[in-house]
Amino acid sequence: MKKLIFTISACVLSFTCISQEADPVNKNIMEDPMFPFYMTAVAVLFIMMLVIIVAAYAIRLLNMLTEQTARGNALKTGASYIKSISWWDKFTQRMNASVPVAQEKTIVLDHNYDGITELDNHLPPWWKWLFYGSIGWAVVYIIVFHFTGTLPLSQEEYHNELALAEEQIKKFQASQPQSVVDENTLQYVNDPAGLEKGKIVFMNNNCGGCHRIDGGGNSIGPNLTDEHWMHGGSIKNIFLTIKNGAVEKGMPAWGKAMKPQDVRDVTFYIISLQGTHPPDPKAPQGEMYKQNPSIPRDSSNVQAGL
Repeated sequence: MKKLIFTISACVLSFTCISQEADPVNKNIMEDPMFPFYMTAVAVLFIMMLVIIVAAYAIRLLNMLTEQTARGNALKTGASYIKSISWWDKFTQRMNASVPVAQEKTIVLDHNYDGITELDNHLPPWWKWLFYGSIGWAVVYIIVFHFTGTLPLSQEEYHNELALAEEQIKKFQASQPQSVVDENTLQYVNDPAGLEKGKIVFMNNNCGGCHRIDGGGNSIGPNLTDEHWMHGGSIKNIFLTIKNGAVEKGMPAWGKAMKPQDVRDVTFYIISLQGTHPPDPKAPQGEMYKQNPSIPRDSSNVQAGL
C-alpha cells in the first residue's frame, strides 16, 4: 500500500516537472494563468486514485471477513464449506469463455502426445469483439477519409497545421513592429554596449566561420580588418552587404534572419575591426576604401575581446 501511494506521488510530481519544462514561454509554470486549474486537476486525479485504491482494499477486506465468517459458521455446524463464486469471477469467466478446471475433461481433444493433451478452448469473447470492432472501424475509416473526404488525411492535416502556424507567426510579427534602420542616414556610433551586441550577433551567427573570429578572413570570407572591400566599404555598403548578402559568393542574406538593429550592430562591429591587424590575415581583396577619419581606431579591440 505504501509503495503504491509513493509511486502515485512520484508520477504526480513528474507530471508537474514535465509541465514546467514543456512551457517555453513561461519558464516558471506558477506564472501561467492556468496554473490553478492544472494543480486542481492534479489534486482531483490524485484523490480519485486514492479513493479507488482504498475502495479496492476495503472490498477485499470485506470479502475476507465474509469468507472467514462463513468458514466459522460451517465449522460450528459441521457442514463442509463451499466457497461461493464472486460476481467478478463470474464476469471474468464470461468474458474469457473459460471452462472451470473441474470441467476441463469435457473439452479435451483426442490429441495425445506423450501424455500431453490439448483442450478445445475458444477465443475469448472480448478478443472477438475487439477484432470485429477493428474491422468495422476500418470500413468507417476508408469511407470517411478516402471516399467521402469528410476528414483530412494525415498529410493534408500536416499541411493545414503548417499553414496555420505560418499565419500565427505573421500575426505575431505584425504585433511586434521593428524599428526601421535607414542605411542612407546611418552614422557610425562608437558605443561599447552596441559594439558588444554586434560582436555577440557576429559570433552567434557563425560569421567567424567564414571571416575568422578576429575578422582576419580565411579561404571563404575576405579580411574585414583591412581597407579593401569587395562590395564597398562605406557604412551603407557594409549594411546592405550583410542585409542582402552575396549569394553567388556564399554570403547569405542575413536581413531575412536578423532584426534591422542586429544588422546595424554587426555593421558597427565590423567597422570597429578596421586596423586591428590580426595575426596572419588574408590578402586584401576588392577595392580600397578609407573610412571616415572621424571614426576612431582601436587596435586593442581584438585583444580585449570587443
